[in-house]
Amino acid sequence: MRRYLIAGLAIALVAAVVVWLLVVAVPRWYAEPPAEPPAEAGPAPEPGETRKIHATLYFVSPGGLRLVAVEREVPYGEGLAEQARRIVEAQIGDAPAPYAAPFPAGTSMRALFVTDRGDAFVDLSREASSRHPGGSLAETLTVYALVNALTVNLPAVSAVQILVDGQEVDTLAGHIDLRQPLPRNLRWVENPDAPVQQ
Repeated sequence: MRRYLIAGLAIALVAAVVVWLLVVAVPRWYAEPPAEPPAEAGPAPEPGETRKIHATLYFVSPGGLRLVAVEREVPYGEGLAEQARRIVEAQIGDAPAPYAAPFPAGTSMRALFVTDRGDAFVDLSREASSRHPGGSLAETLTVYALVNALTVNLPAVSAVQILVDGQEVDTLAGHIDLRQPLPRNLRWVENPDAPVQQ
């Protein structure tokens, strides 16, 4: 009798092990490993954030009598209008030594658009006029620094009209007629075919 009891317990124990294997252990072996959570990625870089182009910008010579063509890197812009904006932002910014900026401090670009005919309209903040030092030469250098920066770097831009504070203006400081788009004019540029590398 005792033998039957031990045999029954052994069979029950084996059955329990088999059931445990079928219900618990085997499904674990064949189950797919749990997916690891994706690694946290940093913010995606902005399009064009690191891409640059070489552009010729124009700054006032140390003597204050001419513009000097300076080759600088400016951010890449997608499309004509966006690239024009990037060039204008660089042009109205600080000048590299030993040159002077052709635009008064505080000047910013309010808006820019380019027509199908290739005329660029650049709307500058009021500082471009209200803080301008005046004089026909200084005004000429300011106007043609911007006109040349766009027309030299962007073949699709044939002329530039400067607006101030959202309005058409006759002049910036009383001398250069701004009532219509102006074409490129390198007459005021020292060595226009050999930009200075910066």
